[in-house]
Amino acid sequence: MSDFSTPAASGSASRGPVAGAGTSAGAATRTGEPVLYSSDLVAGYLPGVNILNGCSIEAYPGELIGIIGPNGAGKSTFLKAVFGQVKIRSGSIHLKGEDITGLKADKLVSKGVGMVPQNNNVFPTLSIEENLEMGLFQRPKVFAERFEFVTTLFPELGSRRKQRAGSLSGGERQMVAMGRALMMDPSVLLLDEPSAGLSPVRQDETFLRVHQINRAGVSVIMVEQNARRCLQICDRAYVLDQGRDAYTGTGRELLNDPKVTELYLGTLAADVDAETKSRQTGAAVNAAGGAAGAGAGAEANAADGAAAGTSHRAVPVNPAE
Repeated sequence: MSDFSTPAASGSASRGPVAGAGTSAGAATRTGEPVLYSSDLVAGYLPGVNILNGCSIEAYPGELIGIIGPNGAGKSTFLKAVFGQVKIRSGSIHLKGEDITGLKADKLVSKGVGMVPQNNNVFPTLSIEENLEMGLFQRPKVFAERFEFVTTLFPELGSRRKQRAGSLSGGERQMVAMGRALMMDPSVLLLDEPSAGLSPVRQDETFLRVHQINRAGVSVIMVEQNARRCLQICDRAYVLDQGRDAYTGTGRELLNDPKVTELYLGTLAADVDAETKSRQTGAAVNAAGGAAGAGAGAEANAADGAAAGTSHRAVPVNPAE
């Protein structure tokens, strides 16, 4: 376990796996042992190919931890390694002092680890209430108690409990996925890019929900593509690069660290901007195609009407066709 010392007077982020920084304003006080910590994790998907190359991350009770870094740095792989979905070749993971390295997901859930994946994180054909029931299949007798807790945090889930999850927006689905993960009363919640693919307004709503979960007493470890927003709300953060934790400190320290800004924040912002522009370009192409199709259809209909000596309204072409 790393030794957390008092930050330097400059307030700059620390290099390497030891976080030499105090908590940010309003953050949980780090006392006792971490609720979850990993030590020198080496892990990967294919034999001989490691994605994590000595990753050490700690989360104390009540902390909101952010993990940022360039594409391919191993951020999501770290969460999957913790949650038993990636083979760990060396290193260890401890939950409240117990070694949980390599345990399968069902065992981890029963021990207090919750996970919200980035994609396919709800059962679309089930209702909101049924999705929450699926989160508690190991302890169905306490459904009423946990349902009340989750719907107190997210009242919309209670008022729309019978609505099918597949009919919800992306941000609403994230809320259902978070609620389902909370049904087992986890000690730590792992979130994999909860704002990915959402509009700026929905992103803000998602970050607010993450903050609400954390204030309810749940430690959160969040991988996030929106690096600046992540650093603004987290207590501490880690910058992963090539499978290692390259920098760590409070969110404010990392935001203000010139080296972190130069090496990572500009690149991450460019990645997000490129992805946003790609979506906008795709939408513009689809819209242009639809308009062109509709115009062509109108001209053809007008010509047919003139040839027949009749006048009739043009039928717009369906862009999807």
